[in-house]
Amino acid sequence: MKRLILTTLLVSGLAGVMAKGAFAQQDTVVKDTVIKKKAKYTINIGGGNLITKKTDSLDKAKKGRFVGGITFTRVDWGFSRLIDNGSFNLSPNNDFLDYKGGKTSTFSFDILQFGYRFNPNFKVYVAGGFDWTLIRLRKDITIAKNTNEFVYTDQSPVRFSKNRFSSSYVHIPLNFEFRTKENSHGKRFYLVLGPEVSFLLNGKIKQISAERGKEKQYDSYHFQSARYGGTVRFGYGGLGLFTKYYFNDMFTTEQQAGLKNMSFGVTFGLN
Repeated sequence: MKRLILTTLLVSGLAGVMAKGAFAQQDTVVKDTVIKKKAKYTINIGGGNLITKKTDSLDKAKKGRFVGGITFTRVDWGFSRLIDNGSFNLSPNNDFLDYKGGKTSTFSFDILQFGYRFNPNFKVYVAGGFDWTLIRLRKDITIAKNTNEFVYTDQSPVRFSKNRFSSSYVHIPLNFEFRTKENSHGKRFYLVLGPEVSFLLNGKIKQISAERGKEKQYDSYHFQSARYGGTVRFGYGGLGLFTKYYFNDMFTTEQQAGLKNMSFGVTFGLN
């Protein structure tokens, strides 16, 4: 009788311990599930906000929400072209700006963006960043500073191995982003387009020659203090193509009326 009682108590105790362990394991699973549902913060460079809040909830992703913050994306690198009253050939007034097409380039990127995502496929946002246009002149000339019109001097017999005439702007684009659903590889197609306005930081001349070495000069050089244009980007994943066109004249001088700037190339980071 005593053995039966002891056996019964032992079985009951083991069952209690097993049940307690089972409940404890279940609590752990529930706890892990809760943790997975919590929002996580990640760092994303070259394809979104530097600090991005993510959530696993599909319902939240479908709802509209404000997005933005510090970013380093939409890095545009490519070629620039001057359009003289609708022609890629420069007129006599602008012949001194004759340039090497393969070495005349553009470079820009965004560092801030704020906007609203209406759904997983459409977003509108304002961004901010910097833009450079780098014109590699063919002729050995130096453009004068602080003048009312374009004045330049022929530097012959000095030969420049580099004679670069450039401008730098801070730009503020308003972008409309359309994107597809993620495919099996977790990537999307993107179409990003919209207007932008830019404000001049400075103009610059950089020259290198055997006779003078390296020289740099800074001035506005008659570049527009404010310019406006538009950009179109199309890409897949984090890589795409872009083209930009500026609607107002590149310079403020009357002799250069109708001379505009466009660029095209590769975009790194679309988000």
